[in-house]
Amino acid sequence: METTLLDPVVGLVLEKRYRVERRLARGGMSTVYEGTDLRLDRRVAIKVMAEALATDPSFVASFNREARSAARLSHLNVVSVSDQGEDDGFVFLVMELVRGQTLRAVIHENGRLSPEQAFAVLAPTLSGLSAAHRTGLIHRDVKPENILLSRDGVVKVADFGLARAVAGTGTTSVTNGVLLGTVAYLAPEQIERGTADARSDVYAAGIVLYEMLTGKPPYAGDSALSVAYQHVNNDVPLPSRTVSGIPTAIDELVSSATRRDPAARPLDAGAFLAELFDVSTDLGMSRVTVPVRYRDSPVQSPPMSGPGAADPGSRTPPGSRAAPRTHQTAVLGAVAGRSSSPDERGLSSTTGRNLGSPRRRRTSRIALALVLVLAVVAGGIGWWFGSGRYAVTPEVVGFAEAAAVQAVQDAGLDPIVEEVFSETVAADMVISADPGAGAEIMRGSTVNLQVSKGPERFLLDEALLGLPEADVSTALAGLPIAVIRAEGFHETVPVGSVIGFDPAVGTELRRDQQITMLVSIGPEPRVIPDVSGMAQGEARAALEAVGFAVDVREEFNRDVAAGIVLTTEPAPDAGPQPVGATIILVISKGPDLVAVPDVIGKDRDTAIAELEAAGFVADPTSFLGNRVTQQSPAPGELAERGSTVSILLSFF
Repeated sequence: METTLLDPVVGLVLEKRYRVERRLARGGMSTVYEGTDLRLDRRVAIKVMAEALATDPSFVASFNREARSAARLSHLNVVSVSDQGEDDGFVFLVMELVRGQTLRAVIHENGRLSPEQAFAVLAPTLSGLSAAHRTGLIHRDVKPENILLSRDGVVKVADFGLARAVAGTGTTSVTNGVLLGTVAYLAPEQIERGTADARSDVYAAGIVLYEMLTGKPPYAGDSALSVAYQHVNNDVPLPSRTVSGIPTAIDELVSSATRRDPAARPLDAGAFLAELFDVSTDLGMSRVTVPVRYRDSPVQSPPMSGPGAADPGSRTPPGSRAAPRTHQTAVLGAVAGRSSSPDERGLSSTTGRNLGSPRRRRTSRIALALVLVLAVVAGGIGWWFGSGRYAVTPEVVGFAEAAAVQAVQDAGLDPIVEEVFSETVAADMVISADPGAGAEIMRGSTVNLQVSKGPERFLLDEALLGLPEADVSTALAGLPIAVIRAEGFHETVPVGSVIGFDPAVGTELRRDQQITMLVSIGPEPRVIPDVSGMAQGEARAALEAVGFAVDVREEFNRDVAAGIVLTTEPAPDAGPQPVGATIILVISKGPDLVAVPDVIGKDRDTAIAELEAAGFVADPTSFLGNRVTQQSPAPGELAERGSTVSILLSFF
């Protein structure tokens, strides 16, 4: 009580709503108080984070996010979170107040549990974890301190998300972080890579099962590092090596959950729970109650930390063992049950010795009460082994997912949700349930719900347009669609690049739908324009405007003036030509004129030879001689190559 009186938080009213009244437990990361929600007039547990964490902005931001996620989780086997806030430097979480013990206290007081008791604790623990896993929430810190056993026999999992929030501060290493006290339950991937998923919670739950069966964790060491090393490098030993008589099926269950490779473990807590029920059924295990002090039992738990711890002000009875000190995050008190004080017990004893008759009357009342209790218990056991342990699966097909999950949970069953695409059922609606409606199955069994994600559709990215065909084919390889290739002309898209698709980009595509990918083969071929009779410059411009390259060749032509186009090669009637092809312009140089050589005075043979050498045809006429006396055209005159030059041969 002295520590509570000296605690500066006791007596505060946080956010003008939550009155802090009594300290329940204190750990390395937080302190848990009992308090009152003044607005709703109800008892609550208030977890106030340590000052070192509360002043870290990254922790506060992560803590708030995780608190909101945890608050959305509603399940019988999960400690509910109702609020979170900050007030004058205090970062706090408001939770359900659970009266009872932690699993740590139960193991400490009782030693190892029987397989039936261990299963009675683990099944609802996995049910709570399974509900979290279905919403994407990972616990990351499953351990006996975070498993609460209420005085009513309800098992609850606490502290969802706190480990992740602390991880955001960068102080969670195995050697110097706040997880030192829980390294006994960390999965190898959490130690090696700092990553965790649902299978990490499965590993921790498997370690908890081992500890319940044997009374101690599988690994011990002088330091956290030595324990972490064993988790990473050793397989968890079989419980039967420590406690003889444990069935092989339970050994295999522990091994399955604690394999070092996450891929070899059950997929999530729901899968682990299904394996647990299978083993229980195969072994014909009897159903037992959770091993916790019940409402009418004297409750004198030792101080501990975590949600559900006893009041630190209570004292440990002489001869009992003190619970080991832990570094966990929250424990709620098991102190609400009021035990008689030594003075009261003394008074009752004295009264009994002096007043015999009242004592006999009291004994009779006690005997009657015992008979009634035994009758109620017998009736409850009969109900359970009769119809009470069975539940009827509700009709949920066509329901919204949230309503279906609630209906299955209300029936005492554990829903497992699988999301699938459907062309006929709207998104978020239940397609099927297995077992179907009306089936009688054991309470706590799983019901597999197929929930529609709506129709499966794919979209083509507009960024694929204009890319080379090979790149686009690689990008489309991951889509479940059939692609047909086609070619087409395009003025600007390079040859070999994608012009478009049919259906067009942005169209929603179904699985296995066929689409056409149009690949560019360049611009469409052009018809050669007829440029005959044009001047060379004009003809060149006309051809280049269509997209052709132009080359020039000149030829003599007696009929067409020099510089005028005679024709093109290829000619216009050759058909369309590829854009960029070279077209030859044939340009006239006019007639081929040559100067007539002077052959006057030369003999016949010499004159003819010179004229022919110049490209002319000689036409000689002889008149009593062999010398050229006249020629036409005259010497030096220009005449067309190949024309005739007349010569007159005579004597002087």
